[in-house]
Amino acid sequence: MRFALVIPTRNAATHLDRLLPALAAQTHQPQQLLVVDSGSSDDTAARLREYGAQVVVIDPATFNHGGTRRWASQQVDAEVLIYLTQDAIPANPECFANLLSELSSEGDIGVAYGRQLPHPGAGLLGAQARRFNYPPQSRSKRLRDAAELGIKTCFSSDSFSAYRREALNAVGGFPEDVIGSEDAYVAARLLQSGYAVRYAASAEVYHSHDYRVLEEFRRYFDIGVFYGREQWIRQAFGSAGGEGKRYVLAEIQALREAGALHRVPEVLVRSALKLLGYRLGHLEHHLPVSLKRRISMFPGYWK
Repeated sequence: MRFALVIPTRNAATHLDRLLPALAAQTHQPQQLLVVDSGSSDDTAARLREYGAQVVVIDPATFNHGGTRRWASQQVDAEVLIYLTQDAIPANPECFANLLSELSSEGDIGVAYGRQLPHPGAGLLGAQARRFNYPPQSRSKRLRDAAELGIKTCFSSDSFSAYRREALNAVGGFPEDVIGSEDAYVAARLLQSGYAVRYAASAEVYHSHDYRVLEEFRRYFDIGVFYGREQWIRQAFGSAGGEGKRYVLAEIQALREAGALHRVPEVLVRSALKLLGYRLGHLEHHLPVSLKRRISMFPGYWK
């Protein structure tokens, strides 16, 4: 199966010592490797060109999570597009092969996204987030599963995912202008158009974040902006309220198992700030642009 690999980058040098050997070790190699670099000030672009990638440097002010991926999809010629972020490190040489295999396992699958494992040395809560969202069992999700899964039906992650080009084009491609969550947007469009979304647990990458408390608030503000603007997703799949409660209970259980119940107040504060950020995001049209720039994780979005 002919596939292209697309990696957006910005100052990725700290990740390349792990990423480049992991890419070179893959049993299935892309026919094209396109790197879209947002004006890195380190040697990211030079190292990736030396590796053999086609590197296109763009003005960081023009980067958009949806629009840049949309543009990148138009620069490559392949029936499958694998998107990978700079900090998602393939966990074994069969990573791409397994993702492509799961994408092809059923005829109606439009996108397959891989399992994300905690980076070595990840913090307790960062590792728990990976375990909660990326279980060891693969699953295909279809529109009829919304009654069971709710908003999780359209959960997907293009930190590591493979899109069938035909399906991506059929739903209009990536959105031109979103603050983030472009992967959920495309997954929702695919589901509404009769395609399936595949969680490919056999395709593993190391990818996790140890967010600080205020970073969680800012991240959820951006998520709230997205879902506030794309209300059709919530109308089609439901809200995330029950999922949030399940997540908090799972975090507390992880603390109990680790003998770290003294961190429960931290979890509660984090959860309260996530909820506050999310609700503020829904109300962002009432906020001045200067404030939105300060509290968003993507201030460049607020031009």
